[in-house]
Amino acid sequence: MGNFFFKSGSWFLGFVDEFTSLCAYNIRVLKILFERKTGTSRAGLSILFKQVLFTGVDALPLTAMVSLAIGGIAIIQSLTFLPRFGAESFIGKLLVTVIIRELGPILTGFIVIGRSGTAITTEIGNMVVSHEIEALEAMGVDPIRYIVIPRIFGVTFSLVSLNIYFTIFALIGGFLVSKLVLVTSFTVYFQQVLESMVLSDVVISLSKGFIFGVLISLLCTFQGFSVKLSSTEVPQMTTKAVVYAIAAVFLADGIITFIYYI
Repeated sequence: MGNFFFKSGSWFLGFVDEFTSLCAYNIRVLKILFERKTGTSRAGLSILFKQVLFTGVDALPLTAMVSLAIGGIAIIQSLTFLPRFGAESFIGKLLVTVIIRELGPILTGFIVIGRSGTAITTEIGNMVVSHEIEALEAMGVDPIRYIVIPRIFGVTFSLVSLNIYFTIFALIGGFLVSKLVLVTSFTVYFQQVLESMVLSDVVISLSKGFIFGVLISLLCTFQGFSVKLSSTEVPQMTTKAVVYAIAAVFLADGIITFIYYI
């Protein structure tokens, strides 16, 4: 019993310490984000473009494949029960609710976590181990400004863009399946979708993409800087970054959805 309380207490203290460190890290990032300072803008812009290229452009084929499959599956599943209730007209509403509001931002976030989040944590962790962070500080370069800020902008912009891209291809995938099953015309299909869509659906989808991008980039960079001395810590922190980022995405999605429906 005593061992149980000891382990529980150690876990709780470790959690509190990590949580306070994360809060302090976020405050520091926000402070630097709103400071006006020149000197590393050109280098930061280069990192930003590279991050957008890796996170956004390189992920287009995978995102298209996943979104086409999700759109087709959503149509197939809806056709299994909606016709029983004479509710074929609700297919457009179902697509808007399932894909645009929920699956689009969440699955895009998972793709970014799996590809870019892990890469960011690994890269920063290796920089810490190889003392590159110390070298930057010795040269008077702020690692947060040089490393973190461009990645936050790059990941967030890429995730919002991929979310839009995912939605478009998911709707195309749904149309292809409905064309084969229901022989639906392009005009009728997208007219149903557009009639079911309101401005709040688009706003919620884009808001989720933006918030997910900020959360993922903050958590992954934080875990990268959490590496101390050994290279064996890098995969451990990468795993933690993935777990925390997924949990943060689900939590943020639940909060946003709850706020919308109340």
